[in-house]
Amino acid sequence: MRRVGIDTYQELVAYMRSDCDICKSEGFEAHSRVEVWRGDRHIIATLNVVHFPMIAMQEVGLSEAAWRALGGADGDLVRIAHPAPVQSFSSVRAKIYGRPFTSDGVNAIVHDIVAGRYSHIEMAALITACSGSRLDLTETIALTDAMVKVGQRLQWDADIVVDKHCVGGLPGNRTTLLIVPIVAACGLTIPKTSSRAITSPAGTADTMETLAPVALDIAGMRHVVERENGCIAWGGAVSLSPADDLLIRVEHPLDLDSDGLLVASVLSKKIAAGSTHVVIDLPVGLTAKVRSPEAAQALAERLVKVGAALGIAVKPVMTDGRQPIGRGIGPALEARDVLAILQNAADAPQDLRERALVLTASVLELGGKAEAGQGMALAANVLDSGAAWRKFQAICEAQGGMRIPPQATYTHPVLSLHRGRVVAIDNRRLASIAKLAGAPKAPAAGIVFQAPLGMRVEVGQPLLTIHAESPGELAYARAYAEAQENLVSLLEV
Repeated sequence: MRRVGIDTYQELVAYMRSDCDICKSEGFEAHSRVEVWRGDRHIIATLNVVHFPMIAMQEVGLSEAAWRALGGADGDLVRIAHPAPVQSFSSVRAKIYGRPFTSDGVNAIVHDIVAGRYSHIEMAALITACSGSRLDLTETIALTDAMVKVGQRLQWDADIVVDKHCVGGLPGNRTTLLIVPIVAACGLTIPKTSSRAITSPAGTADTMETLAPVALDIAGMRHVVERENGCIAWGGAVSLSPADDLLIRVEHPLDLDSDGLLVASVLSKKIAAGSTHVVIDLPVGLTAKVRSPEAAQALAERLVKVGAALGIAVKPVMTDGRQPIGRGIGPALEARDVLAILQNAADAPQDLRERALVLTASVLELGGKAEAGQGMALAANVLDSGAAWRKFQAICEAQGGMRIPPQATYTHPVLSLHRGRVVAIDNRRLASIAKLAGAPKAPAAGIVFQAPLGMRVEVGQPLLTIHAESPGELAYARAYAEAQENLVSLLEV
């Protein structure tokens, strides 16, 4: 075996010479699936065939992901073979032809995915078979349960363990960093695991990482939660619903929507994290992930029913998804919004504050810390008194120490070419500008949005300011932003 240093993200890839004796005798071809054994440790990888001497005749090259998964050192001897056929894929074929998944079939599929037996093509076929409304309630329950079973499941020394999740699609909606310290300060247990960005300018873990370490293992999570009642950790550092992580990697490039897959994704992670009561934020807007009240209602009903079937109380909350929340879009810029609210700064973004309080109120009421209708007052008091800020600092210290978010070296305002009142905003294009500026890989990159709905804008007034860590990324984001005609829609007044 040989480490070839090629980054294939999370896909396990092996490289062999086309004229290698093993390639010839075994009939290995490009995109063959191969099983590579080093002692009693093994992986299943996708083969790339090499037609020039990048590797020697009797070597198998391994991508970075494959190298990490197999372990060992350059020169170790390995055995290579065809993997056994993936028997569970017959259930996927049956689903494609209209037959419903059985519980046993779903369990076998999920087990094989986590074992690395499914190629990206096979997972894409599975996701396609589940897209739209093709998963019924029974199938969704079975899939969620199977995804929980194949990973670790945390247990906490509390009868009620709360959590909050947003289905996404709304830039800057960083309420988690406000909800966790308020709820934890009220005495409820809230072990929050969050994702990094996949297709957005920042995930909750990306934003939190500009303020404190987030790559906590399970022991680290327990330490923080036992000490402070809550944490804000990166879910990728712990094996909670690992099948979901693998499916998401293929699902997002396909851009196929499925209520069943979304529900299984969200609830499997919450159940695996040990949550008993969960509030789900459903932003609704034409350029959000959930685009109509009817779609939100259908999704909400499925979340509640699947949760009840698997022993977890779920409360969906429909929120306004027509525009970004807060001003910053990008890890450090969103972190600065959060700090301003926690510190009760006069210029703190009030829309982010109010949304966080609404969702926190639902968490406190669902978790039994406040009577119905009283959660808002309790949440606001904890925030206004400084107790939430003190709790947030304590959580950051317990996770490894608080940091100061970085600032971008380069900024540029994008100015309005017209005057009028803001009547519509394209969330997806705003997110694209922030990503072109370098977010989330460049933590200080992104945009500050300055033209919310209803604002009167004059010619030459900034609609947004781009933040970047290099001149090239600034120019790239600026060119895209200035070419968008309907990024912010104005009605002449």
